[in-house]
Amino acid sequence: MKIGFTGTMSVGKTTLVKALAELPEFKDYYVATERSKYLRDLGIPLNTDSTMPGQLVFLAERATEVLRENVLTDRTIWDVCSFTSQAKSIEDYQKQSYIDTAMTLKNEYDVIFYVDTVGTVVEDNGVRTTDNEYRHNINQEILKLLELYPPKKLVVLTGPTSDRVNTVLSTIF
Repeated sequence: MKIGFTGTMSVGKTTLVKALAELPEFKDYYVATERSKYLRDLGIPLNTDSTMPGQLVFLAERATEVLRENVLTDRTIWDVCSFTSQAKSIEDYQKQSYIDTAMTLKNEYDVIFYVDTVGTVVEDNGVRTTDNEYRHNINQEILKLLELYPPKKLVVLTGPTSDRVNTVLSTIF
């Protein structure tokens, strides 16, 4: 299965994917987690400084993930589209073109788990922005895109990691 987790920054997507990766049910899965530090070190602008070339790299990563048989990923096309949509340096017509292209991949995912912001706070990992307004805007954009471009199956995750793990397991198995 191709399983993606979407949500704004610092809601626990990476933590959740890492927890799932330790379970025997996911022993044969490719696990894709946070790559921001690596990409930043390559010179790719992140967060509010996103550029179209940088966003194309992020989209290419998502495309390579859905080529796999079994994948757990803490980023999806809904995430990269929301960051593209909020980027100040990208023209509106380019944003829509990007979203249209990215959304051709939406049915490659078997299930998308949206990780809700309730009860989460921004953690400073030295890479992502800690701007709460920007975080909120990204979250709203993800929700809008999920409505406009719904995945095959969408499940909302709330609560602590243990509850989220149980919801994922009961959805998948």
